[in-house]
Amino acid sequence: MLSRLIKSFYYALSGIAYAIKTQRNMKIHTLALILVLAAGFWLELSSLEWAIALIMAGIVIICEMLNTAIEALVDLKIEEYHALAKVAKDVAAGAVLIASILSVIVGLLIFVPKILDKL
Repeated sequence: MLSRLIKSFYYALSGIAYAIKTQRNMKIHTLALILVLAAGFWLELSSLEWAIALIMAGIVIICEMLNTAIEALVDLKIEEYHALAKVAKDVAAGAVLIASILSVIVGLLIFVPKILDKL
């Protein structure tokens, strides 16, 4: 049983590594997360601010990974252009875009006042 649990963690980590290695936008989101972490430490975020920032970053990364999974499944199943395949890919990409925009807005609400206080 422990062996299966360890394998499941390995597979999950492999999926994360695949997304970071192969997806340009996942690299961008990962870099953004690193910048948020650095800025959060520099600006001494409160526990609540940390929670909100990390939840928003997590939502964006989760959406990006689900988008990658949907694209892979569509590409595996569909060999030629299909309107519904386009819909699936476009809607998944739209979810990432909405999550990213909301994350930026929340980030601005958290970070801008703290940056202005530092200046």
